[in-house]
Amino acid sequence: MLIGEYRSKVGEKKRVSLPNKLRKELGKNLILTRGYEKSLVLVNKEMWESIAGEVVSGSFINKSIRDTSRFLIGSASEINPDNQGRIVIPQGLYEYAQLSKEAVFIGLVNWVEIWDKKNWKARLNYLKEHGDEIADELSKMSSKK
Repeated sequence: MLIGEYRSKVGEKKRVSLPNKLRKELGKNLILTRGYEKSLVLVNKEMWESIAGEVVSGSFINKSIRDTSRFLIGSASEINPDNQGRIVIPQGLYEYAQLSKEAVFIGLVNWVEIWDKKNWKARLNYLKEHGDEIADELSKMSSKK
């Protein structure tokens, strides 16, 4: 299961080591794409097919589907870790996530988010400050089902 928080240095060639636990769970054939809130999303090919299928299953004439496809699928890259478990972050994704010296990997069961350390700290502070509001919204959503 993809869970936990891990840190890794970002090398000068935009190379970063995948944490061993996540590497074992994800396998070798990976997809890296934009995530929300300036994060990146890393999944294996099987999960990617599920995500991409959900994104493109609607009508091409729907603007939200086109925009989501552009955002997630348009930025996706196939990634294969080297023998030491390192991946190279493509330039566009590196810039989008504002990566610098340290990356934070967050395992979220089905996918992994990759954050710049500074951006992750800011997001974590937001979650701490607004946790009750977020829980209330989720409660409202689940009661509507």
